[in-house]
Amino acid sequence: MYLTFTAEGRSWPIRLSGNATRTRAALLASLPLRLQLHTPKIAGSHIYWHAPFVEDVEGATHVLDAQAGAFIYWPVRQFLEITFAPLQAENAQITVLGQLDAPVDGIAELATTLKNEQGHRIIEGTLALADGEATGAIALPQLPDDLVSRRKALWHAMPEDIARLTVSRAIMHPAGPVFAAEAEARVLHELLWWIRAGQPRYDDAVLRQTMAITLDKTATRLRDFCHMDETPDLLFALRDATQTDVPLAALVDEAILVAGRIGAWLDLLIPWNDLNEAFRAALD
Repeated sequence: MYLTFTAEGRSWPIRLSGNATRTRAALLASLPLRLQLHTPKIAGSHIYWHAPFVEDVEGATHVLDAQAGAFIYWPVRQFLEITFAPLQAENAQITVLGQLDAPVDGIAELATTLKNEQGHRIIEGTLALADGEATGAIALPQLPDDLVSRRKALWHAMPEDIARLTVSRAIMHPAGPVFAAEAEARVLHELLWWIRAGQPRYDDAVLRQTMAITLDKTATRLRDFCHMDETPDLLFALRDATQTDVPLAALVDEAILVAGRIGAWLDLLIPWNDLNEAFRAALD
Protein backbone atom coordinates (compact mmCIF):
# COMPACT_ATOMS: atom_id res chain seq x y z
CA MET A 1 0.00 0.00 0.00
CA TYR A 2 1.27 3.46 -0.90
CA LEU A 3 0.79 6.91 0.57
CA THR A 4 1.54 10.21 -1.14
CA PHE A 5 3.30 12.94 0.82
CA THR A 6 3.09 16.40 -0.71
CA ALA A 7 4.72 19.69 0.27
CA GLU A 8 6.01 22.83 -1.44
CA GLY A 9 4.70 21.77 -4.83
CA ARG A 10 6.39 18.34 -4.81
CA SER A 11 5.11 14.84 -4.07
CA TRP A 12 6.81 11.69 -2.79
CA PRO A 13 5.51 8.09 -2.60
CA ILE A 14 5.76 6.21 0.69
CA ARG A 15 5.42 2.42 0.69
CA LEU A 16 3.84 1.04 3.85
CA SER A 17 5.36 -2.16 5.20
CA GLY A 18 5.90 -4.13 8.39
CA ASN A 19 3.57 -5.54 11.03
CA ALA A 20 2.67 -2.46 13.08
CA THR A 21 -1.03 -3.22 12.69
CA ARG A 22 -2.39 -0.92 15.42
CA THR A 23 -0.38 2.12 14.38
CA ARG A 24 -1.01 1.50 10.70
CA ALA A 25 -4.78 1.24 11.29
CA ALA A 26 -4.76 4.48 13.29
CA LEU A 27 -2.77 6.23 10.57
CA LEU A 28 -5.01 5.04 7.74
CA ALA A 29 -8.15 6.00 9.63
CA SER A 30 -6.82 9.56 9.98
CA LEU A 31 -6.17 10.08 6.25
CA PRO A 32 -6.18 12.37 4.38
CA LEU A 33 -4.11 14.59 6.65
CA ARG A 34 -3.29 18.27 6.35
CA LEU A 35 0.16 18.71 7.87
CA GLN A 36 2.21 21.49 9.38
CA LEU A 37 5.87 20.54 9.07
CA HIS A 38 8.44 21.05 11.81
CA THR A 39 12.20 21.31 11.78
CA PRO A 40 14.01 19.05 14.29
CA LYS A 41 15.84 20.58 17.23
CA ILE A 42 17.87 17.62 18.52
CA ALA A 43 17.85 14.52 16.32
CA GLY A 44 18.80 16.26 13.08
CA SER A 45 18.16 14.61 9.74
CA HIS A 46 14.41 14.27 9.49
CA ILE A 47 11.22 16.22 8.96
CA TYR A 48 8.18 15.61 11.09
CA TRP A 49 4.60 16.49 11.90
CA HIS A 50 2.35 15.62 14.82
CA ALA A 51 0.21 12.50 14.61
CA PRO A 52 -3.53 12.85 15.38
CA PHE A 53 -3.58 9.52 17.22
CA VAL A 54 -1.94 7.87 20.23
CA GLU A 55 -0.36 4.43 20.01
CA ASP A 56 2.39 2.57 21.84
CA VAL A 57 5.52 1.47 20.04
CA GLU A 58 5.23 -1.59 17.78
CA GLY A 59 8.28 -3.50 16.61
CA ALA A 60 10.58 -1.42 18.83
CA THR A 61 13.28 -0.32 16.40
CA HIS A 62 15.95 1.88 17.95
CA VAL A 63 15.68 5.32 16.40
CA LEU A 64 19.36 5.36 15.41
CA ASP A 65 18.81 2.15 13.42
CA ALA A 66 16.21 3.76 11.15
CA GLN A 67 17.44 3.78 7.56
CA ALA A 68 17.52 6.93 5.44
CA GLY A 69 14.07 7.36 3.94
CA ALA A 70 12.32 5.53 6.79
CA PHE A 71 8.75 6.57 7.53
CA ILE A 72 8.38 6.25 11.29
CA TYR A 73 6.06 6.92 14.20
CA TRP A 74 7.74 8.14 17.39
CA PRO A 75 5.54 7.45 20.42
CA VAL A 76 5.91 9.75 23.45
CA ARG A 77 6.90 12.57 21.07
CA GLN A 78 3.86 11.63 18.93
CA PHE A 79 5.62 12.42 15.66
CA LEU A 80 5.28 11.00 12.18
CA GLU A 81 8.63 11.45 10.45
CA ILE A 82 10.58 10.92 7.27
CA THR A 83 14.33 10.55 7.75
CA PHE A 84 16.91 11.39 5.10
CA ALA A 85 20.21 10.53 6.86
CA PRO A 86 21.35 8.92 10.12
CA LEU A 87 19.97 10.79 13.11
CA GLN A 88 22.07 12.42 15.81
CA ALA A 89 22.43 10.74 19.18
CA GLU A 90 19.05 9.90 20.71
CA ASN A 91 17.88 6.97 22.81
CA ALA A 92 14.34 5.93 21.91
CA GLN A 93 12.33 3.09 20.43
CA ILE A 94 10.20 3.92 17.40
CA THR A 95 7.76 2.19 15.05
CA VAL A 96 8.80 1.79 11.42
CA LEU A 97 5.75 2.15 9.18
CA GLY A 98 7.37 2.09 5.76
CA GLN A 99 9.93 3.59 3.43
CA LEU A 100 10.17 6.53 1.08
CA ASP A 101 9.99 5.07 -2.43
CA ALA A 102 12.10 7.83 -3.99
CA PRO A 103 15.57 9.36 -3.55
CA VAL A 104 15.96 11.11 -0.20
CA ASP A 105 17.54 14.20 -1.82
CA GLY A 106 14.18 15.92 -2.24
CA ILE A 107 13.32 15.43 1.42
CA ALA A 108 16.74 16.76 2.40
CA GLU A 109 16.10 19.87 0.28
CA LEU A 110 12.70 20.31 1.89
CA ALA A 111 14.33 19.95 5.30
CA THR A 112 16.76 22.77 4.49
CA THR A 113 13.89 25.05 3.50
CA LEU A 114 12.04 24.06 6.65
CA LYS A 115 15.06 24.73 8.87
CA ASN A 116 15.60 28.20 7.41
CA GLU A 117 11.95 29.29 7.30
CA GLN A 118 10.24 27.83 10.37
CA GLY A 119 9.07 30.70 12.52
CA HIS A 120 8.79 32.96 9.46
CA ARG A 121 6.02 30.98 7.78
CA ILE A 122 4.18 27.71 8.32
CA ILE A 123 5.11 25.13 5.70
CA GLU A 124 2.17 22.84 5.10
CA GLY A 125 1.80 19.50 3.37
CA THR A 126 -0.61 16.64 2.91
CA LEU A 127 -0.53 12.91 3.45
CA ALA A 128 -3.06 10.76 1.62
CA LEU A 129 -3.62 7.30 0.26
CA ALA A 130 -2.44 6.72 -3.28
CA ASP A 131 -5.25 6.67 -5.88
CA GLY A 132 -7.56 3.69 -5.87
CA GLU A 133 -6.84 2.49 -2.36
CA ALA A 134 -9.31 2.58 0.50
CA THR A 135 -8.99 2.57 4.25
CA GLY A 136 -11.15 1.53 7.14
CA ALA A 137 -12.15 3.23 10.36
CA ILE A 138 -11.17 2.61 13.96
CA ALA A 139 -13.49 2.74 16.95
CA LEU A 140 -13.01 5.80 19.12
CA PRO A 141 -13.71 5.82 22.86
CA GLN A 142 -16.72 7.72 24.14
CA LEU A 143 -15.77 11.13 25.51
CA PRO A 144 -17.80 14.25 26.37
CA ASP A 145 -18.90 15.98 23.16
CA ASP A 146 -17.59 19.33 24.36
CA LEU A 147 -14.06 18.03 24.85
CA VAL A 148 -14.05 16.28 21.48
CA SER A 149 -15.33 19.31 19.59
CA ARG A 150 -12.79 21.61 21.27
CA ARG A 151 -9.95 19.19 20.52
CA LYS A 152 -11.03 19.02 16.86
CA ALA A 153 -11.10 22.82 16.66
CA LEU A 154 -7.61 22.93 18.18
CA TRP A 155 -6.32 20.52 15.56
CA HIS A 156 -8.02 22.40 12.73
CA ALA A 157 -6.48 25.82 13.28
CA MET A 158 -4.04 27.66 15.52
CA PRO A 159 -5.93 29.21 18.45
CA GLU A 160 -6.00 32.99 18.52
CA ASP A 161 -4.33 33.20 21.92
CA ILE A 162 -1.34 31.28 20.53
CA ALA A 163 -1.20 33.28 17.30
CA ARG A 164 -1.09 36.61 19.12
CA LEU A 165 1.86 35.60 21.35
CA THR A 166 4.29 36.99 18.78
CA VAL A 167 2.59 40.41 18.61
CA SER A 168 3.71 41.93 21.92
CA ARG A 169 6.85 44.07 22.10
CA ALA A 170 6.83 44.54 25.87
CA ILE A 171 10.01 43.84 27.83
CA MET A 172 11.49 40.50 26.67
CA HIS A 173 8.41 39.83 24.57
CA PRO A 174 7.62 37.84 22.52
CA ALA A 175 10.51 35.47 23.32
CA GLY A 176 9.72 35.09 27.03
CA PRO A 177 6.04 34.13 26.75
CA VAL A 178 6.55 32.00 23.63
CA PHE A 179 9.45 29.98 25.08
CA ALA A 180 7.70 29.60 28.44
CA ALA A 181 4.46 28.43 26.83
CA GLU A 182 6.19 26.00 24.47
CA ALA A 183 8.19 24.48 27.33
CA GLU A 184 5.09 24.15 29.53
CA ALA A 185 3.14 22.40 26.76
CA ARG A 186 6.02 20.07 25.90
CA VAL A 187 6.55 19.00 29.52
CA LEU A 188 2.80 18.48 29.98
CA HIS A 189 2.75 16.26 26.88
CA GLU A 190 5.63 14.16 28.20
CA LEU A 191 4.11 13.81 31.67
CA LEU A 192 0.80 12.68 30.21
CA TRP A 193 2.65 9.93 28.33
CA TRP A 194 4.22 8.90 31.64
CA ILE A 195 0.76 8.75 33.22
CA ARG A 196 -0.46 6.68 30.27
CA ALA A 197 2.41 4.23 30.72
CA GLY A 198 1.70 4.02 34.46
CA GLN A 199 -1.86 2.75 34.11
CA PRO A 200 -0.98 -0.94 34.60
CA ARG A 201 1.12 -0.15 37.70
CA TYR A 202 -0.66 2.59 39.63
CA ASP A 203 -4.08 3.06 41.18
CA ASP A 204 -6.66 4.80 39.01
CA ALA A 205 -7.37 7.45 41.65
CA VAL A 206 -3.67 8.27 42.04
CA LEU A 207 -3.24 8.72 38.30
CA ARG A 208 -6.35 10.89 38.07
CA GLN A 209 -5.04 13.14 40.85
CA THR A 210 -1.61 13.34 39.23
CA MET A 211 -3.16 14.18 35.88
CA ALA A 212 -5.40 16.84 37.43
CA ILE A 213 -2.47 18.54 39.18
CA THR A 214 -0.35 18.43 36.01
CA LEU A 215 -3.10 19.93 33.84
CA ASP A 216 -3.91 22.55 36.48
CA LYS A 217 -0.28 23.64 36.76
CA THR A 218 0.19 24.00 33.00
CA ALA A 219 -3.11 25.79 32.43
CA THR A 220 -2.38 28.21 35.25
CA ARG A 221 1.08 29.03 33.90
CA LEU A 222 -0.25 29.60 30.38
CA ARG A 223 -3.01 31.85 31.72
CA ASP A 224 -1.11 33.80 34.38
CA PHE A 225 2.41 34.00 32.91
CA CYS A 226 1.82 33.82 29.15
CA HIS A 227 -1.39 35.88 28.96
CA MET A 228 -3.41 33.15 27.23
CA ASP A 229 -7.08 32.32 27.71
CA GLU A 230 -8.67 29.94 25.17
CA THR A 231 -5.96 27.29 25.41
CA PRO A 232 -5.80 27.18 29.24
CA ASP A 233 -9.59 26.89 29.37
CA LEU A 234 -9.41 23.61 27.44
CA LEU A 235 -6.75 22.29 29.81
CA PHE A 236 -8.87 23.27 32.81
CA ALA A 237 -11.81 21.40 31.24
CA LEU A 238 -9.64 18.29 30.92
CA ARG A 239 -8.56 18.73 34.54
CA ASP A 240 -12.19 18.83 35.64
CA ALA A 241 -12.96 15.72 33.59
CA THR A 242 -10.49 13.70 35.68
CA GLN A 243 -13.01 13.93 38.52
CA THR A 244 -15.85 12.40 36.45
CA ASP A 245 -16.63 8.85 35.34
CA VAL A 246 -14.94 9.27 31.95
CA PRO A 247 -12.63 6.22 31.57
CA LEU A 248 -9.08 7.20 32.48
CA ALA A 249 -7.47 5.54 29.43
CA ALA A 250 -9.65 7.50 27.02
CA LEU A 251 -9.18 10.74 28.92
CA VAL A 252 -5.39 10.43 29.02
CA ASP A 253 -5.24 9.85 25.27
CA GLU A 254 -7.50 12.84 24.69
CA ALA A 255 -5.28 15.02 26.88
CA ILE A 256 -2.19 13.80 25.01
CA LEU A 257 -3.76 14.83 21.70
CA VAL A 258 -4.57 18.26 23.12
CA ALA A 259 -1.19 18.87 24.76
CA GLY A 260 0.72 17.65 21.72
CA ARG A 261 -1.20 19.94 19.40
CA ILE A 262 -0.75 22.96 21.69
CA GLY A 263 2.99 22.30 21.77
CA ALA A 264 3.04 21.87 17.99
CA TRP A 265 1.35 25.22 17.32
CA LEU A 266 3.72 26.96 19.72
CA ASP A 267 6.76 25.30 18.17
CA LEU A 268 5.79 26.66 14.76
CA LEU A 269 6.09 30.23 16.05
CA ILE A 270 9.78 29.85 16.84
CA PRO A 271 12.55 30.55 14.26
CA TRP A 272 14.78 27.85 15.72
CA ASN A 273 17.60 28.07 13.20
CA ASP A 274 17.96 31.84 13.54
CA LEU A 275 18.04 31.49 17.31
CA ASN A 276 20.58 28.69 17.17
CA GLU A 277 22.84 30.71 14.87
CA ALA A 278 22.57 33.73 17.19
CA PHE A 279 23.35 31.52 20.20
CA ARG A 280 26.42 30.11 18.47
CA ALA A 281 27.58 33.59 17.51
CA ALA A 282 27.15 34.85 21.08
CA LEU A 283 29.10 31.91 22.48
CA ASP A 284 31.87 32.19 19.90
